[in-house]
Amino acid sequence: MARDYLKKATLTAMSDAGETHDIVREILAKIEAGGDAVALEYAAKFDRYEGSILMSEAEIEAACALVPERLKADIRFAHDNVRRFAETQKSTLTDVELEIVPGFVAGQKAIPVDAAGCYVPGGRYSHIASAIMTVTTAKVAGCRHITAASPPRPGVGVAPAIVYAAHICGADKIMAMGGVQGVAAMTYGLFGLPPANILVGPGNQFVAEAKRILFGKVGIDMIAGPTDSLILADKSADAHIVATDLVSQAEHGYNSPVWLVTDDRALAEKVMEMVPELIEDLPELNRENAFAAWRDYAEVILCADREEMAVCSDDYAPEHLTVQAEDLDWWLERLTCYGSLFLGEETTVSYGDKATGTNHVLPTSGAASYTGGLSVHKYMKIVTWQRSTREASKGVAEATARISRLEGMEGHARAADVRLAKYFPDETFDLTADE
Repeated sequence: MARDYLKKATLTAMSDAGETHDIVREILAKIEAGGDAVALEYAAKFDRYEGSILMSEAEIEAACALVPERLKADIRFAHDNVRRFAETQKSTLTDVELEIVPGFVAGQKAIPVDAAGCYVPGGRYSHIASAIMTVTTAKVAGCRHITAASPPRPGVGVAPAIVYAAHICGADKIMAMGGVQGVAAMTYGLFGLPPANILVGPGNQFVAEAKRILFGKVGIDMIAGPTDSLILADKSADAHIVATDLVSQAEHGYNSPVWLVTDDRALAEKVMEMVPELIEDLPELNRENAFAAWRDYAEVILCADREEMAVCSDDYAPEHLTVQAEDLDWWLERLTCYGSLFLGEETTVSYGDKATGTNHVLPTSGAASYTGGLSVHKYMKIVTWQRSTREASKGVAEATARISRLEGMEGHARAADVRLAKYFPDETFDLTADE
């Protein structure tokens, strides 16, 4: 049975790319040339903010004092979960060494990057959880300096809860600057900051494009598009929960795709009936986003069986993948392309987005087919080293010389030759290239 699209998207995540690239490239070029002064001009224009850019200790303390104690407890709970999960991830990455031949040892080391720039969205929504996810993992990785940048609100500054989260998670500096100018400031080391070696964190299309353009000059977590979510559901699923979960992810933004893949037509039709009602019940701002996302980007796909559902899901390679179906172990074993997997009704993407410990900075737009999300490993450089005795280097030098000459790389060959001549002056070696 071919996939039956009961609802088909009219737009894709790239439909409104438009002139974003040119706009961002121009801003980055001007800030790189003009430094702090130009960055401040853009901050005044886009953030409509003219207060302190780097928050002082007193300003951080004042902002933290504004956060209610219950919210502080929730942030500490989420931070503890993310920290412990990141520490467990880090424990899987160990330094190793291998004796290639007797006396010749090669090894691997994991070294954290020096400076991390963590972008925390704070415009339409205050992404407290993004501060937790990005700063905590950088801290656990061992980055020497961590900057958290977030858009300030006119006359207010960075949202106090974001300040509190970034502070307790280990940010060395908190910068009240958002958008392209915030990303540029961290990259170029403006305002006395060390230039970032890596940029991480979600953001709007301008922030995402800035990271794309800057990639190479700095590392990035991933090239991200609008957030997306897919639910796999069979006849055992609760239609109301499925519909609620779809709506919960559609509220991210007007261009955030949500997809339902099922082998049960009755469930699909019930969910399609319920979603508009659930959207209508949201607060106005959330309602606008979810309505547009459902109207233009959502899809409902009917498949013949669970294997076809799994194939469909892997083809989409969603950022968030939820399974509300029987035999969860089968799905865990079968599915291969997703940013983060949520098995069973008892968990939901919202849990992972906020508090369970797995990271919510994840690959979008099909990138889960080749990469995972942000983790402590993203901040680590996997480097190699080698050491040898003179005797152990003999065979390696001979092979290197002959391979190099066969390739036409005489300089490489001579680097091996001189060592053989020095270490083994009484021996003769055949170092010619045999075609």
